[in-house]
Amino acid sequence: MKTFILSVALLVSAHSLFAQSARYEQTMKTNLAKFDSLKNPDDYVSLAASFERIADAEKTQWLPYYYAALSHILRGFSDTKANKDEVAEKADALIAKAETIEPKNSEIFLLKSMSATLKMLVDPATRWQQYGASVNSNREMAKQLEPNNPRVYFLEGQNLFGTPKEFGGGKDKAKPLFEKSLELFKTYKPAGSLYPNWGEKSTEQMLEQSKS
Repeated sequence: MKTFILSVALLVSAHSLFAQSARYEQTMKTNLAKFDSLKNPDDYVSLAASFERIADAEKTQWLPYYYAALSHILRGFSDTKANKDEVAEKADALIAKAETIEPKNSEIFLLKSMSATLKMLVDPATRWQQYGASVNSNREMAKQLEPNNPRVYFLEGQNLFGTPKEFGGGKDKAKPLFEKSLELFKTYKPAGSLYPNWGEKSTEQMLEQSKS
């Protein structure tokens, strides 16, 4: 009888975990689909908050924290009126939570690089010395962890694209990196359906700009 009760309890527990997992996955997919329709800064903030609520509810999932941080960073890049330092600080706090759950992850190091870039853009001429090393070292760590991650080369190309020629940047230096990124996107397979898979369209756009 005890064995029967234990078996039933295990079945109920397994069913509950499966249902919870299914809800989590569906909610995440619904949120991820919203990235294609974001139109203004408030949309980014709202989406970041939604991902953060999922993360705080799940507690053991790093991806919601990742996407919450990404939402803030993308807002910082797209909103000329945003206080980039404040946006980056919000992203950094979320990145830290994601890294506690999932250390040594290529995508998380790329977020660190993007956040440092955001801070640097406040005043590139004076802040390069303060944040440039972090931009590059975090991206290089991402490359070491996942050499075939196309976003590594997209972000490297993007940084070179915006760097003056006299400092080693420019379109000519960026173009091969965009080409490499697109080549890797052809065969790149995320580790799961919820894992990061963004950047291909942006890489195509940047490649076109580097040709002009």
